[in-house]
Amino acid sequence: MAEIVTFGEAMIRLSPPRFQRLEQARCLEVEIGGAELNTAVGLARLGHAVAWVSVLPAHPLGRLIANRVRETGVDDRWVRFSQQGRCGLYFLEFGAAPRPTALWYDRQDSAMARLTPGQFDWDRIFEGARWFHVSGITPALSDGTAGAVMEALQAARRAQLTISLDLNYRARLWDRDKARQVLSPLIPYCQVLFASEADAEYLFGIQGESFVDIAAQWRQRFGVFTVIATRRESELVWRNRLAVIGANAEQVEESPWYEVEIVDRLGAGDAMAAGVIHGLLTGDLQKAVQYGAALAALKHTIAGDLPWINPEEVEATIRGDNLNIRR
Repeated sequence: MAEIVTFGEAMIRLSPPRFQRLEQARCLEVEIGGAELNTAVGLARLGHAVAWVSVLPAHPLGRLIANRVRETGVDDRWVRFSQQGRCGLYFLEFGAAPRPTALWYDRQDSAMARLTPGQFDWDRIFEGARWFHVSGITPALSDGTAGAVMEALQAARRAQLTISLDLNYRARLWDRDKARQVLSPLIPYCQVLFASEADAEYLFGIQGESFVDIAAQWRQRFGVFTVIATRRESELVWRNRLAVIGANAEQVEESPWYEVEIVDRLGAGDAMAAGVIHGLLTGDLQKAVQYGAALAALKHTIAGDLPWINPEEVEATIRGDNLNIRR
């Protein structure tokens, strides 16, 4: 029985090795990733029982994803295999300053995008669960997935789960008018909202003199309890500084800043969400931002989208242990 349930698409990631351009490539490295799956893996690595709900094509690429999911310890019992639709792909080209890292998506007409409401028994899926997590990417895939997200949110509310939504706006999936129209009725179901200050302003015109002001407007407009955001200072492709800040009606908490040497930054925001959810389930807002920042920082050091992180590494990062070789 799962304590936490996440819902979203996973894709196969293809990237040329050794900083090659795609047009140079003679081979491509294979990884998998998807926002809600990445978060599920982070939570499973921290010791939680996590189930991931999705649709995969009933062919070898779908089975490849399912095999990797089981390898991480995430429960895939609710994944549906469909004869309709394809496996979403995305291509990643690693950059180095002054050339940025770039992504190209090839996910149209995927098995997940063909999903319509009524295909999952959400009441059964949520039996015994405490938390439901989804991102804004899932309702962006199609009108059918948007309806399925609403259906899941309504069932999660009936089951009295805590609900979190990572806004995760992707301009290549939908324009801001469509995003605002679809997301506006979904956000009020959520107690915890992950949203950058840039997305708050771009999508909903929410701006303020401080993060506290912005969080207060999210709460007033949509009724969310807690707002979480990542703060990032990025001067080079492979070096960053980051921290996590969170606010509710009673308090504001900010993590320490981390200097990060980047191996692969994809999935860092999803790892942050896993840390925050873990912190809120086992502690308070202060613990949530500490764990969120530590997981985000560590994910930058790991190849692929999935956060192959151990709890001991997280604790060491929070303590500020030195970087001497572990022997």
